Amino acid sequence: MKILAFAEQREGKFKKSAFEVTQAARRIADQLEAEVATLVVGDRIEKILPELAAYGVSRVLIVQDSRLHFYSTTVYAKILYEIAQREQASVLLLPASQMGKDLAPRLAAKLEAGIAADCVALKVENGEIIATRPVYAGKALVDVRVSSLIKIFTLRPNVFTASPMNGTALAVEQISIDLNESDFTSKVTEVKVSEGRPDVTEASIIVSGGRGMKGPENFHLIEKLADVLGAAVGASRAVVDAGWRPHDEQVGQTGKTVSPTLYIACGISGAVQHLAGMSSSKYIVAINKDKDAPIFQVADYGIVGDVFEIVPALTEELKRTLNK
Repeated sequence: MKILAFAEQREGKFKKSAFEVTQAARRIADQLEAEVATLVVGDRIEKILPELAAYGVSRVLIVQDSRLHFYSTTVYAKILYEIAQREQASVLLLPASQMGKDLAPRLAAKLEAGIAADCVALKVENGEIIATRPVYAGKALVDVRVSSLIKIFTLRPNVFTASPMNGTALAVEQISIDLNESDFTSKVTEVKVSEGRPDVTEASIIVSGGRGMKGPENFHLIEKLADVLGAAVGASRAVVDAGWRPHDEQVGQTGKTVSPTLYIACGISGAVQHLAGMSSSKYIVAINKDKDAPIFQVADYGIVGDVFEIVPALTEELKRTLNK
């Protein structure tokens, strides 16, 4: 059996999910006594490859082309298809990121592969991979087995742990794929970089607001605190469903799973779906007027009080402390 892991990179930097996918592939390969290879696609990516060695990758395949500086669904799907065929890989692991969610279904169709999407756990039983994934809008989890000859699993970011380990010798193989202009069904002509806050899946600090903020007009308090800390802004499902905040800020089992160093929950009671999406944060600070709110069960530090008094005071104190 051969396993192929796709390590996502953007603009010459590996996404955090790249290390999560590669370590998950290594763990599964060890249990199945399988071979594992990691694929990296892009332009001028040699300099970032040593980072993979620190996460246990020993064999990496690279496909480089100046036209691959930007992501293209059709081209990336062609590359993964040809590499999977070349390697005779029977298991493919990709991140359930925006790129992975776009790429995996097209790749599955080309390979006639079954796919288990947005997996939150993988295990091996009787020589088979069993994937755990959410169903019914995150209200339940189900174990699934993919029965096709070729199997694809996409892994939810920030759920699978990835820790640096003793570096291994890295064998790099550069592979040439014949890419025609007709393969590029769309081309990037201009890129505008957002100067806004970091994405919640990549941020080391997140300040989130819930229904306790009482309305969208009060989220400026969350934004001010986030700006002082250089943090991302998050929101609970109830807030997003009410239209107070955009969906890409939603933290929880039906939104984005996050694992920052610091998570500050303001006016969030702590429904089980929300806790499932942020409980792996290193430090959790909860601010809520209800002393019995479930969020306090997972919080490292809890403040019982009115968010409209505490958050502005905390913001001002941090401004003085951080000299901002």
